[in-house]
Amino acid sequence: MTSDERAGSSGGDRVVTGVAAHSAGAVGRLVLRDPREGDHPHVIERYVTVRDEGRPRYMELRGARYLRPDQPPRHRFARLVIDDAAAITDGELDALLAYEWRSRYTAAWLIGVDRRASFRDRIGELLLASEVCFAGTSYAFALARLGTHADAELLAAYLDRYLPRTDLPYDQGSVLGALLRVDAGLGTSYAERFTAPGGPWDKWIGAQSHLHADPYWTPEALRRSTDLRCDFADGWTRR
Repeated sequence: MTSDERAGSSGGDRVVTGVAAHSAGAVGRLVLRDPREGDHPHVIERYVTVRDEGRPRYMELRGARYLRPDQPPRHRFARLVIDDAAAITDGELDALLAYEWRSRYTAAWLIGVDRRASFRDRIGELLLASEVCFAGTSYAFALARLGTHADAELLAAYLDRYLPRTDLPYDQGSVLGALLRVDAGLGTSYAERFTAPGGPWDKWIGAQSHLHADPYWTPEALRRSTDLRCDFADGWTRR
């Protein structure tokens, strides 16, 4: 164990800092539970780094080549994701959600594809904690796929906490897009207080000098991005 890693207070937990935390996708101190050192030594290779087509699965999911019209249809990739979303056990998902960003990102996608509502609260907790990079976009996708009032409230809670933090360009855009998607499905207006002219979204995006002029970062474009992912997943889902 390096100077950047020291034993945690219980079980197989490890507290990591410095380079180890950075590699896991965090800034500062992070508690990790490596599945390979516990009851699920196979889950990373089985679900996260498996190469369905070309690159590891977590890279394919994050890169979203499956959404690009200039790419060939990804039938095998889609089928394998569906199969694994149905096959993965709750214990395996718990193990992935306790590890670093790649595992959490993939686990949340599988939860979203299979619409496993039993993980709603856990996903909401992880989203609000924002412990690691990238995973927040996958948490937002999972909540958008579940699409209930409870999911809207979790997404809104994130925006209440993080839109005032104009110094933190975290997952505000993905979460707003997900909330707008849920609003459209429910016929509700949870997002309205965030997107009102001069409101929290305008203030946050206005403080992001590298983003505020980018048309991708309008509420409408963020909603379309969520719609593409969710609609594509709807096409995969068997039930």
